[in-house]
Amino acid sequence: MNSEEKQRYSSSELEEFEKIINQKLEESKSELAYIKSSLNRRNDQGIDGTTGGSKLLEDSADISEKENMNQLAARLQKFIQQLEMAIVRIKNGTYGICVDTGKLISKERLRIVPHTRHSIEAKRNRL
Repeated sequence: MNSEEKQRYSSSELEEFEKIINQKLEESKSELAYIKSSLNRRNDQGIDGTTGGSKLLEDSADISEKENMNQLAARLQKFIQQLEMAIVRIKNGTYGICVDTGKLISKERLRIVPHTRHSIEAKRNRL
């Protein structure tokens, strides 16, 4: 039986994907915690009362960096949620099944993008 005919991945295959997802979850949560603590440290430093051209430039750079870090934190939070939903799909038996085509998503794709819900075929059809 080839992967085209299979309806679901086996328990051992799902365990492999779950390990990949859990590793990515751990790394992402650690990175998010680091970003949040870095943002908190910046907020705790406060603003001193000096005014000057160089101070304004520093403040502007700080604000820009804070915005970038906040955007990164938001993307990481979304990624973590997607990974957690993938774990739920593993538990309820729907993991690895394309939501558009109903076919199995290739193992290669799932190893690279373990939170995906779309096969390459479905992605191409969307373009």
